[in-house]
Amino acid sequence: MRTSIVIAAYNEEKYIESCIKSLLNQTVPADEIIVVNNNSTDNTEDIIRKYPVTLINEENQGIIPARNTGFDLAKYELILRTDADTIVPSDWVGRMSTFFENNKCDAVVGTVLYFDSLAKVNKQIYSNYLEGIKHILGSYPLIGPNMALTSEIWKKIRKIICTDEKIVHEDVDLSIQINEINGEIMYDKNNCTVTSKRRIIYQPKSFFLEYSHRLLKMKLAHLKHR
Repeated sequence: MRTSIVIAAYNEEKYIESCIKSLLNQTVPADEIIVVNNNSTDNTEDIIRKYPVTLINEENQGIIPARNTGFDLAKYELILRTDADTIVPSDWVGRMSTFFENNKCDAVVGTVLYFDSLAKVNKQIYSNYLEGIKHILGSYPLIGPNMALTSEIWKKIRKIICTDEKIVHEDVDLSIQINEINGEIMYDKNNCTVTSKRRIIYQPKSFFLEYSHRLLKMKLAHLKHR
């Protein structure tokens, strides 16, 4: 399958270069890499310009408009997404493409590890977390640092996704919308990316409490509107 990669970036000068290098160092290269610069005020844009990727500037601030712009511009049948503070393995693109070719699904979530974490413990906690969210949502959740979806399913949910970041977690909202139209989200536990711990370190309340609370509110809101 032909692949597009989309990354949203806002003031990511510390991480973006390592991320892009890992995306370019693939055994099966992506057909395009789109980096959406979302009003960065540091050296993010200058760093992006050093590499053979497509740079898009999105003036509407926020991960949702940046993500939507990237997904809308993606040319190919499979859209891969990761975060700017994430490093992907060299077989990431090939593994994603092969997974879709071998499985009938509309989206895939992979495993997300954290830098300097015990991989075995991290994997087990993450797997348990995904299974717990699946029990709540009725499907696996998509997780920003390691996910992919078909361009076909994106076009189907594009007009119904929520655009208010104050009330939804954007990747979970994608999951709910795909599930609502009977799309299939699968989990490839062996496809692992590594991301920074900054959300845990600098926003522990949001990461551990607000995320779970908002997730339940999102599910209840969707149930009411069925």
